[in-house]
Amino acid sequence: MVTEPDPDAARAAIEYCYAHDWSDGLPVVPASRELVDEFLAHTSRPADEVLWRMDHLGTECTVQTAAINAAMAGCRPEYFPVVLAAWDAVMLDRAAKGGGWQSTSGPAPLIVVNGPIRHELGLNCTGGIFAGGFRPNATIPRALGLMMRNAFGVVPHVFDQTTQGIPGRFSICFGENEEESPWEPLATKHGVATGASAVSVTLTRTYEFVDNRHTQDAEQLLWDFADTISRTGVMIFRTQSAGIVFCPEHAQMLAGAGFSKTDVKDWLIEHCGRVEADLRRAGKDGVAESGHGVRSASEAERVPGETFSSFLPGRDAVPIVVAGARNAAISMVFRVFGEWSNRSVAIEAAPAALSAPASASSEEH
Repeated sequence: MVTEPDPDAARAAIEYCYAHDWSDGLPVVPASRELVDEFLAHTSRPADEVLWRMDHLGTECTVQTAAINAAMAGCRPEYFPVVLAAWDAVMLDRAAKGGGWQSTSGPAPLIVVNGPIRHELGLNCTGGIFAGGFRPNATIPRALGLMMRNAFGVVPHVFDQTTQGIPGRFSICFGENEEESPWEPLATKHGVATGASAVSVTLTRTYEFVDNRHTQDAEQLLWDFADTISRTGVMIFRTQSAGIVFCPEHAQMLAGAGFSKTDVKDWLIEHCGRVEADLRRAGKDGVAESGHGVRSASEAERVPGETFSSFLPGRDAVPIVVAGARNAAISMVFRVFGEWSNRSVAIEAAPAALSAPASASSEEH
């Protein structure tokens, strides 16, 4: 006989987690010892392995701590290798190790998954990739957020100094739409074998859509992206990094016109920027030579007003992904916080005990 779950006991456990400030504001799943062990069974990494340590705070996050927070986030145990790979991938970013999580701009991790695991776990790769409704898309990034909160104390009004932030602070995760992309997958371009399951992650500042169903001219389309990338409001330093999540229509239009990913990057590097007069009007025409080259108002005209200032320093500053539905010709520009590592991380395969067929397991016994 199946025993009905006790909703009052579940509510009491959830309230217990709230009372101990373990939540990001939403209800969490109480992490029992048995449940955490299920997560740990999906990796060969030792439970006490340290994923990252904040020496100045005297805090660290182990594989077991990650498992606890992944369980609380609502992940299924089989998502855990993706959580670990996503953590490893984002920590390749120099900004993530250098205080980026605590920045006033409130950077949000962008998690892109490639390979067969997308379909094995049911990751959304098409319609609504930035919206909710899919458990792995929502809970994998939430696990990272809870790890930052509960292991390192990065909490608003304390160590998290975000001025405003964005709604997707810890909820941006999707699979690349490899089936409709005309180009190689993101992870294949960045160190992972073709067809392997992998994760690419970077910290991002903002997201801005480009709705262009008005032209079939590839260069006109690229000018629309260049205009979006080149707004003065995002200019903090001498240069910046901006990526694009192309919808399938835009990607296929560009590929049909003979553009590879590299061609798109080169075109944007050449055309993204503003003339000096535009920067002067916004008080960003002066660039300090020391430090990071922070933009500020210049007291004197440095160069003629028609002089063009390029924003993107090179191909590594323009990550390109294809995802979303083929239904409206809407793509998304995202602003990278600092510099993406341009490296992807392979997702650990399930341990043999989990991946072996049930019949083989029973024969061994």
